[in-house]
Amino acid sequence: MGSLEGKRTFLLGILVLGLVGCSGLQQTPRSNPSNNQNTGQVIPGQPALPQPQIPGPLPQKEGPVPLKMGVRPLGLGDQVQLRFLVIANDANDFGLPTWKAILDQVGAPYDVLLARETPLTPDLLVDSDGSGKYSAVLLTNNSLLYQDDSGNFLSAFDGTEWNVLWDYERNYKVRQVSLYTSYGTFPEDYCLRAVSEGGVSGTPLNASLTAAGAKVFGELKANVLIPITYSYVYRDSLAPGCTATALLTSGGSILGVLSPSSDGRERLALTFTTNQYLLQANLLTYSLIRWASKGVFLGERKHYLHVDVDDWFNSADERNPDGTYVPDGFRMSASDAFSTYQLQRSLVTKYKAVLPSFMLNLAYNGEGADLTAPANGVSGATGCNLTLASPDPLTSTSRCLRNDFRWINHTFSHPKMQNYPGDPTCPSITAAQVRTEIRQNVTVATSLGLNLTNRTVLKTGEYSGLGVYNPDCHNDLDPPTDFGLMASNPDLLNEAALYGVKYLHGNMSFRSHQPDCFNCGIYHPMKPSLLVVPDWPTNIAYLATTPDEETSIYNCFFGPNGTCAGGQFRYWPQDLTYPQIIDAETTLALNHLASGSVYSHTFHIANLRQYSSSPSRNLLFDWLDALVGKYATYFKASLKDLAWPSLGAYVANRTSHFSTLPATKAVWDRALGRVTVSSTAAGTLYLSGATATGPGISSETYNGNTISRLSLAAGQTVTLTPAAYVATLSGDLGDVNLQALPDPPDSPPSDGE
Repeated sequence: MGSLEGKRTFLLGILVLGLVGCSGLQQTPRSNPSNNQNTGQVIPGQPALPQPQIPGPLPQKEGPVPLKMGVRPLGLGDQVQLRFLVIANDANDFGLPTWKAILDQVGAPYDVLLARETPLTPDLLVDSDGSGKYSAVLLTNNSLLYQDDSGNFLSAFDGTEWNVLWDYERNYKVRQVSLYTSYGTFPEDYCLRAVSEGGVSGTPLNASLTAAGAKVFGELKANVLIPITYSYVYRDSLAPGCTATALLTSGGSILGVLSPSSDGRERLALTFTTNQYLLQANLLTYSLIRWASKGVFLGERKHYLHVDVDDWFNSADERNPDGTYVPDGFRMSASDAFSTYQLQRSLVTKYKAVLPSFMLNLAYNGEGADLTAPANGVSGATGCNLTLASPDPLTSTSRCLRNDFRWINHTFSHPKMQNYPGDPTCPSITAAQVRTEIRQNVTVATSLGLNLTNRTVLKTGEYSGLGVYNPDCHNDLDPPTDFGLMASNPDLLNEAALYGVKYLHGNMSFRSHQPDCFNCGIYHPMKPSLLVVPDWPTNIAYLATTPDEETSIYNCFFGPNGTCAGGQFRYWPQDLTYPQIIDAETTLALNHLASGSVYSHTFHIANLRQYSSSPSRNLLFDWLDALVGKYATYFKASLKDLAWPSLGAYVANRTSHFSTLPATKAVWDRALGRVTVSSTAAGTLYLSGATATGPGISSETYNGNTISRLSLAAGQTVTLTPAAYVATLSGDLGDVNLQALPDPPDSPPSDGE
């Protein structure tokens, strides 16, 4: 049986700490004579998302900027390009990263105007053909005030510039959102009047949606409590006689408002700061840009839950709670496998409203299977006979559950796929051996009847062969070095491509595996037919089988007295209990789900030990139950669960979307009720809020939203019809569809996601 991974990723979060080794798993580090044996080395990552500083209040200035209705009309206003305009004071504006983060997540084109540096003139807003350059305006704050060297508070826009902006919004019927808004009347009145104000730290200030707010923030449950943390908050009331509508409230105070202007422009404002790493950003900002754009924009967002479990049929190292280390100390039992299936089914039943379907992706090593072991049943639903005599009960139960999980090629015996040029003492792997590892594992799946979705997906052991390895092949204690994708094993790439592999698993803990755009992949520079699609690692340790084991190793890294890695990863002021660890881990993962990340989270077979039978529990489903439970607390939008070939195809399409955007022009003609999209480059584009039929066009409904995927040839123009929407100047809540329609089930694997 092949050994388990010698280098495991123990990293989470978006931001990655430097890779370091951990000799704290044993009292005395020992050398390892076999380069394929796991020495228990772990690569820890950040245990929590960055904690932002609480910003201060906005400068105060009273008195509105005079509205000049006589400003020359900028255009007829029927046509606007599908593009966002973000207006900030300067590059250090607190709100700028938050707006950029959501637009980058969605894949929406935008421009940033730094108001202190660039004067706002009409030609910046209207194109030469008379179309408006922007379909929505996003302000980092409502006043754009700053303090000059003399201590005076000035607005980055003068009165003329404010009127240029307002004239454009009025004539082109473009909505405006202010991310952070104070009370008062400068530069215009949002009808907000001061009640109280102050900073909020880690203890949340919970905000509720009004009936109107539930329509604007349509992804969320109507009764959701939105936790506002690490923010400066204005608690306001509405001025008497105003036409404004409260959207968000807390304790009777208003934190969000829909406020039509006196000249008929539509405005939405929040009264607190929002950092891009905070959950509140992922809960609110997507709906803000959707409202601002009237639901029609380039890009899209959906929510996903994907989980991989590595090394099925293999054995796992185990670290006991006292720190002793047992190489290959655990292999799954038939009961572990069947209870995992039962937990998977129970998870869907419990959270059906947001999780209509879900299957684990099992990355298997066929060498550990016994092909003579008979199936002990035909499916999990009809039951597996765990008492059936078998030379390998795990293989027999896996055959029974063959269609109840999805299976991923993880190579036959789990070898390291890289070579070490110049060192004849190091092991090597030939092209023929690589070929056998890839193909023989598929043969095993075929023999066992496993639901191997297809052979286009490959996940190598330790993500090896993709440029990340320890240059000293005899040292399995110290961390690997990221040499970049150009240091990949060419034999691996060639053999994978020859066999029809299209998608290679990467790892978000390695910088060279991190794409430059959200939900994208990296076409391998040495073999462009292969797309590297990264996974999210977690801090549920690969050698932990019970809560006590997980708690021990977690606190060895992150506790105040942790000894792993020389104590350099100490983070928490006290050791965490197991429930606290699960809470911390799922808080990080919730931000992945809430942001729309499609990448899979990776676990290992040790995490599937049934450590309790009444009720049935394992570490992975402790994590999953907590994670989906948190998601269901906030969202009504369902979680999609794609087979890996469809996941890879979606990532390929997202990668194409971002590369095609610079060559794309999309114009919404409100008078004619159509959106025209043209591109000088061939590629795939996503567009929300409009649909069409024809070659290369497909559409789906998600959470009541229409999302179209366009496959464009260079120079092609496509015309789409926006979903039903009637713009008004009286503050129409204005989503293209306020009815939450049921979503169709996920389609079978295809390249069309």
